[in-house]
Amino acid sequence: MKITFNKVMPHPLVSIHHGVNSIWGNHIELNEGKRIMLNASSGKGKSTFTTTSIGLRRDYEGELLYDNQNIKELDPDDWAEIRTSKISVVFQDLQLFPKLSVQENLLLKNGLTDTYTESELKQFLEKLEIENKWEQKCGLLSMGQQQRVAIVRGLAQPYSWLIMDEPFSHLDIENTNRCLELIHNRTVEQNAGFVLTTLGDDHGYNFDQELNL
Repeated sequence: MKITFNKVMPHPLVSIHHGVNSIWGNHIELNEGKRIMLNASSGKGKSTFTTTSIGLRRDYEGELLYDNQNIKELDPDDWAEIRTSKISVVFQDLQLFPKLSVQENLLLKNGLTDTYTESELKQFLEKLEIENKWEQKCGLLSMGQQQRVAIVRGLAQPYSWLIMDEPFSHLDIENTNRCLELIHNRTVEQNAGFVLTTLGDDHGYNFDQELNL
């Protein structure tokens, strides 16, 4: 699925200067299967990009297209299908259920598509060295542990695009590398793409494309 930003400008960002290479106000295409770093300083709209690109915000000028269809024309049934099979998200605020366990958070998401077995989800946690948190309530985990749970949850569905808003902000280099390896393998497995927003750190990953806000 190709995502096209055709002169999209969110209303809250109109007064901010955006460069000629910015995704805002220009014609930018996110082509299927590409692994993209979206680089920006604070306040330039990384989280706004995330919520706008998946249809949660509609307060913008211009056109945002999925395979040449304006997303403002999509109905609730279209969005239900897109959000279970086309686009997955790791939000900056994670949006885990804090009173539910890691197990419950992951199984709730995975249960929408039955993408993985419970054993496979545990193996993902093991790769990220948090397998011992399976029964722990998410609200009692450290932020770094919560980020890793949110990443596994984001992978627990089919997707054409994985949108991640600063997913490694509380992780050290070793844990970031573990997460990137898991994300890379899952994305390649599906011939999918991902967009990772960052303050400028490429985390040593060989991205296909770098965009700016």
